[in-house]
Amino acid sequence: MALKFEEQYYNEQIKYIVGIDEAGRGPLLGPVVASAVILPPHFYIDDINDSKKLTEKKREELYLYIKEHALAIGVGIVDAETIDKINILEATKLAMITALKQINIPYQLVLTDAVKLKIDTPLIPIIKGDAKAECIAAASIIAKVTRDHICYELDKKYPMYHINKHKGYGTKEHLEALKQYGPIKGVHRYSFGPIKNLFIEKISLF
Repeated sequence: MALKFEEQYYNEQIKYIVGIDEAGRGPLLGPVVASAVILPPHFYIDDINDSKKLTEKKREELYLYIKEHALAIGVGIVDAETIDKINILEATKLAMITALKQINIPYQLVLTDAVKLKIDTPLIPIIKGDAKAECIAAASIIAKVTRDHICYELDKKYPMYHINKHKGYGTKEHLEALKQYGPIKGVHRYSFGPIKNLFIEKISLF
């Protein structure tokens, strides 16, 4: 079933709507990634949904489809060190603003997945927006797949952490690797609880 929440906003004044969402607020490592997407007006695909509800294979397929058919796409990436400096919420907002600044066609409305941003354009934060609005769901897919690809590259560099399996989330396997090897400087988020605890336990770091 297509997500048509934004249909109610199209009118003579609102021709183009930007959907914004993020991926990676909860993991213990890697960046937070946001995407801003403008789809053609009244453009709906039954398969598009909140990225968390899709299989990895389907996300990858839709990622390519969205990139082919979207009118504009922006991506913002904020690294772990910046997350530690300004906190994850502010880093998420920064990633979203960065993504929005890459949109190169005029737009009249911004829809986000429950995040408020300080911008000049009218913005509507929608609770569970990635499961309601097509443009937000599309942005969630772009953000999620982009971040997953970053995690795959990190996995090649640090195979002992098995990042390709957990994508940085605090799984048992990830926590065990952290205890054995310590967090990776510039990759892990030192401000997050499980990483902080390693300092308390005086686990050696590198």
